[in-house]
Amino acid sequence: MIAGPRRHAGLSWAQAYATAWQVGRPLAPVSLPVGDALRHVLAAPVEARTAAPAFDAAAMDGYAVAGAGPWRVAGRVLAGDPEPVARLDHGDAVEIATGARVPAGAEAVLPYEDCHRCGDTVRGTRTTRTHIRRAGEDTAPGDLLAPAGRVLTATAAAAAAQVGVERVRVRPRPGVDVLVTGDEVVLHGRPGPGQVRDVFAPLVTAITDRAGGRLRTYRRVEDDPTALRAAIDTSDAPVLVVTGSSSVGVADHLHDVLAERSATWHVDGVACRPGHPQALARTADGRWVVGLPGNPYAGLVAALTLLEPLLAALAGHRRRPLPVAPVSGTVKLFPGGCRIVPVETVDDGARIVPGARSGSLRAAASADALAVLDAGWATGTPAPLLRLP
Repeated sequence: MIAGPRRHAGLSWAQAYATAWQVGRPLAPVSLPVGDALRHVLAAPVEARTAAPAFDAAAMDGYAVAGAGPWRVAGRVLAGDPEPVARLDHGDAVEIATGARVPAGAEAVLPYEDCHRCGDTVRGTRTTRTHIRRAGEDTAPGDLLAPAGRVLTATAAAAAAQVGVERVRVRPRPGVDVLVTGDEVVLHGRPGPGQVRDVFAPLVTAITDRAGGRLRTYRRVEDDPTALRAAIDTSDAPVLVVTGSSSVGVADHLHDVLAERSATWHVDGVACRPGHPQALARTADGRWVVGLPGNPYAGLVAALTLLEPLLAALAGHRRRPLPVAPVSGTVKLFPGGCRIVPVETVDDGARIVPGARSGSLRAAASADALAVLDAGWATGTPAPLLRLP
């Protein structure tokens, strides 16, 4: 942990990435309706409340029969009938639809294709298959459907609803507010003379969503410490992303503003190229601030290094090892830390996409991932990969 804002070589890339995972504690669980909890991480196991099937049900269209045939047809039962035939005695049958409740005493359902009806009499041959789904044969009350720590998928939510689960306990998806600094930045339309178009909107949105967060607001803030103070003070999001303003230039005010608010610094610079002036701090009232460099490719590197693991940890995801693959190609290494380069995946690993520059996303746009190359890397040796959004 860093005592206060300062300029230095920074943590190693591996330390910074691990720190973002470690400092993020899962948010307090909440109870949500099953339909609203999709893609949330479960904070408690989901267990069946009722049986599935809830009653003995026909698995085929045909005739439910009791005893040996021929059988006398005593009525018809359709799916959803509230009052089916009360009971079948030996020699009785009812015409029945798939999914309909099977009357008590029924021993099998004869599919239409396996029987013949003449008037009120049905004849056919019973086989070893009953074509009846018995109550509770799939799921009994109390059966585990999904353990805590798993993401609630649509399929799991549907299975839960099928067995009477109406609400589940989940970790909230952390809300994210984004402040884009830079008087030269425009959020929409074609830039004018001396202006540049903001590129972080699609990147931060995709990374936030993938990590389990939710983007709340996205707005531009003038290169003015007073404006930045006001924007930070009025946000109540658990995570605040500030693009630009994280370095030491005359228009970079993030460090001073957070120092005034007694923020605790966990990452203040990372020994990597590009993306050195990235930051992770926590305000005195418990909000997280992630500082991304203003250069587009450097900002992308920082978002994958700090923002994604922080959000994933807050959302309750478990850390998994990064994929590692042999990386081939030529690049100028960074003796003081890591060089992070775009790569495209190939059959035998990954290949460096040439032409990466801190201020350009062109090379990254044709890549599948970013490879983290330490100072001792040589072509063909393995390196960790960061999947691109």
